[in-house]
Amino acid sequence: MRRLAALVLLLALSLGLAFGLRAWARPPVTVRVLMPAPFAEATADLVADFNRRHHTPQIRVSRGPFETEAVSDLAISSLLLGESPYDLLLMDVTWTAKYARAGWLRPLDDDLGPDALEPLVAGARAGNRIDGRLWRMPLVADMGLLYYRRDLIDAPPRTPAELVQIARQLQRQGRVRWGYLWQGRQYEGLSCVFLEVLHGFGGHWGEDAADASGGGDTLGLDSPAASEAAAWLRQLVQEGITPAAVSSFAEPEALQGFAAGEAAFLRNWPYAWEELQRPGSAVAGKVGVTTMVAEPGITPGATQGSWGLAVLAGSRHPREAVQVLQALTSAESQRQLVRRYGYTPTLTALFEDPQLLAERPLLPVLRQALELAVLRPINPAYAQLSDILQRQLSGVITGDRPAAAAMAEAGRASALLLQASGQQAIATRAPTQGEPVEGPR
Repeated sequence: MRRLAALVLLLALSLGLAFGLRAWARPPVTVRVLMPAPFAEATADLVADFNRRHHTPQIRVSRGPFETEAVSDLAISSLLLGESPYDLLLMDVTWTAKYARAGWLRPLDDDLGPDALEPLVAGARAGNRIDGRLWRMPLVADMGLLYYRRDLIDAPPRTPAELVQIARQLQRQGRVRWGYLWQGRQYEGLSCVFLEVLHGFGGHWGEDAADASGGGDTLGLDSPAASEAAAWLRQLVQEGITPAAVSSFAEPEALQGFAAGEAAFLRNWPYAWEELQRPGSAVAGKVGVTTMVAEPGITPGATQGSWGLAVLAGSRHPREAVQVLQALTSAESQRQLVRRYGYTPTLTALFEDPQLLAERPLLPVLRQALELAVLRPINPAYAQLSDILQRQLSGVITGDRPAAAAMAEAGRASALLLQASGQQAIATRAPTQGEPVEGPR
């Protein structure tokens, strides 16, 4: 009996080894992922670790350009050819409607189930499900934040009027050259800045603006709140609180001036925190972070700028692509991106993790900003809508156009675009609640 048992065990081991060797002898399935260059670099260790632990699938990352729209252009050009070389695409939240409407994405509902978004902070859930179908899973979040000099003021401003008052006082005292730095160049960053200011004045940009602010088919741009918001940005320049050169500022230029100690306030994204603490920064250890300002009684908003993974409809390996998507958006992957690079997670559990909270004291304010997230219009024609807005705002900032006239034109042109394309805005914002909270001091 012992000899028979030994023979059976040996046979089983031999068969198992044979099947295992056969499996490993098969060429692995390669899942190809297109990412913007910064994310390709940040996820390199995650990808290498996955590939070490799996014979198949293997992940191959294509390193795209640094510029967001350049990555989208690269992806679209390959999709228009009919057979994209990519299985997964790391997408900006504003692309989702366009790609889904074009039929370029594979719905994820059957693969991930109806509760796939439940573990995420509410603001991170928005913008992934369109027309009842799930197209995208968030990897990291991004939200507009207000940075301030805590060595100069005891508490951050809560309203636009307070920000102006504090900035003027510090400038008169000669403690700063500028009061407030932000992104005023004619590009997507300007749309993000305006959305936050518009929300702070009680307005909205998108489908729900018709009821909220009387904007009708103009998506809320031809409204009193929109005119007030644009006029406030112009006021900052007119009164010297913001330099006239802001019309050429993107994130790096605004960050550079604030890091040099030239300003009291800065509007930027979470990445700026790490940059402001680096050696050579004149404000290292002197910076506080909070959510954006808003008129009394109005809940502030923070532009939601998350990045997430989507499976392309033409993928030859959809099952393996979903497996890679789940691995890269998992809690462990997000944890590493938070710890190593300071990215903002999307999973609620990570915002409550004691170890991460000890290492990243900014997490509470990031969570609050994410809960106040405001979406740009989720519309296939979003890029054109944003361009219309940017052009009009640029004229306001430089003093070439009155705010009310510019917003009326932005609303009219937006309505014409939607009518010509037969599109309607699908959604504009995530549920918001609570008040601004202050970050690390």
